[in-house]
Amino acid sequence: MRILQLTSDWKWTGPAEPMLHAVTGLRARGHEVDVAFPATPPSHSGALAERARERGISPVYQPAAGQGYLPIRDGGEVRRLRAFLRERPYDLVHVTHARAHLLARLALGARRERTKLVASWTHGDPIPRRPWNRWFYRPSGCDGVAVLTERLAAETRAFLGGRPERVAVIPGVVDTERFAPRPRRPELQESLGLKPDHRVIGLVARLQPHRRVDRILEALARALRDAPNLRLLVVGRGTRAREVLDEPVRRLRLEHAVSRAGYLRGEEYLDALALMDALVYLVPGSDGSCRAALEAMAMGVPVIASRRGALPDLVGEGCDESADVLAAAFASVAGDAPRWLARGASAGRRARDLFAIPRCAERCEALYRAVTALR
Repeated sequence: MRILQLTSDWKWTGPAEPMLHAVTGLRARGHEVDVAFPATPPSHSGALAERARERGISPVYQPAAGQGYLPIRDGGEVRRLRAFLRERPYDLVHVTHARAHLLARLALGARRERTKLVASWTHGDPIPRRPWNRWFYRPSGCDGVAVLTERLAAETRAFLGGRPERVAVIPGVVDTERFAPRPRRPELQESLGLKPDHRVIGLVARLQPHRRVDRILEALARALRDAPNLRLLVVGRGTRAREVLDEPVRRLRLEHAVSRAGYLRGEEYLDALALMDALVYLVPGSDGSCRAALEAMAMGVPVIASRRGALPDLVGEGCDESADVLAAAFASVAGDAPRWLARGASAGRRARDLFAIPRCAERCEALYRAVTALR
């Protein structure tokens, strides 16, 4: 099958890595898979293009970046994409960005009888029931829709109608070979102010108010009364880090119990995950598939997750977000190490069985074959 994975966002956003994993997995299954994404603007780094190069993936087409659709600006872009798709006939185009979806739909036009169009809904909440989304995602707008959970699939089918097989579940994906359990690095542990007898709760998130860092800090303060060896390791950055993290830490007198690693990439990020006895994840960010939770699970780190979005489906359970419930979970991490080691091993098996790259590719292939068979 000839497949084009298309996005119109040049940034390294939540849906970008699953798209690259799909390319890798589908190629391994014998499909001819190309990718298209915009060029990185000057003076930017760490974008999609750079991460794709690291995986040996190069774009065959570079759409213009942008948000929304302006007929005067984008009419030429539609014509350019239409000409490209005529030169390279694909069996299917899979889009992972709203603008890419619109450009592809307009470019394909009546040719969708030959080239099918699949769109990913990358959020953990249902597609809003608005006329625009009905036009976008119903059978006349695209041939197939990929969502993250079975609950979302049922709601999407009820909203859009059409054949049920055109809506499929393709959940988050993680490179389980890269994110494999590894020993802790004592030098990193020491540099972060952590000691061997500390029990470490990890937080991996962009530091924004909606991520409920305040609730996590409140729970930590309560848990420390019974478990003074608890520590919180924060991996991430944000323009409002002072408001979200630094000031509450001082107010709650948690300076001794909170360690900031900042934004990490590559081996440093993997080594930081390996220091964690559990990860707390309450509010999904822009990435509905909750990559940080999947990465921790693959490394054998159990996840204390809320019931928001796709989290219960990924982790297998979810907990209440009250400070008391979270504090009890944190204290249990410190006081019942065997239980949490067993939970970590179970999380690793779950990640390998359900969310590895080959499993993602199988699900993509099944959806593609289903929509290409539909008239």
